Amino acid sequence: MSTPSSPDQPSGQDGTSRPAATDRLGSSWVVFALTLTTGSVDAISFLALGGVFTSVMTANMALLGLAVGSQDLSLAAHALMAFGGYVCGALAGTRIAVAKRGPLGYGAHQTALAVELLVLCGVLACWMAVSGRPGPGTRIGLLVAAAFAMGCQSAVVRVAGAPNVSTTYLTGTLTGVLAELATKRRLRWKTALLILTLPIGAAWSGYLVTDARLFAPVLPVAFLTVALVTSVARERGFRQPAERPPR
Repeated sequence: MSTPSSPDQPSGQDGTSRPAATDRLGSSWVVFALTLTTGSVDAISFLALGGVFTSVMTANMALLGLAVGSQDLSLAAHALMAFGGYVCGALAGTRIAVAKRGPLGYGAHQTALAVELLVLCGVLACWMAVSGRPGPGTRIGLLVAAAFAMGCQSAVVRVAGAPNVSTTYLTGTLTGVLAELATKRRLRWKTALLILTLPIGAAWSGYLVTDARLFAPVLPVAFLTVALVTSVARERGFRQPAERPPR
């Protein structure tokens, strides 16, 4: 499988098409929307929440080392808080996503995305409460919450997404695209577009932080809502009538 979502859909016993078990997120649109979410959250965290990232822990570890070497305690604290939030989110997201079904009868991975959405809505509410200019303590809290959301999303995609596809850390995805291009002379164009999606989300959020700061966190909430609604709608389309509770 070489695209964000598999084009091959296995059939159920009744002959109806069903999502592949290795790609239960629903469609490529879900993956693209999640990647836009990542880019927008990372832009907000880097520009307004301490100069660190919420999804790229490799970069944060480098920033932590840089902070220690340059004795920048503020940068070190922000890098550590982002790392801690991400770890907690990844652990929680994995625990939720590996369950057989969510509490509402839909996929457990959709429940994990709903948890992520609730966290980002909390970030939005707190951000607006301080008019988009959080103080030191609030900034740390928002950073941890945003990193938690990104950790949760990473776990969901790892559990339920297509193999070798990520919506947060894309260096490995880029390497895979280039390796296949070099060895098989084949470009996985959907995956290449996925990589380009992240800076698009970051650019939009960067613009909002600069020129419409109060509304910056609305963007990732909107992207994630699109992803969740699309995934739920696709899952409902694949459910047999017998699986639906009687009215």
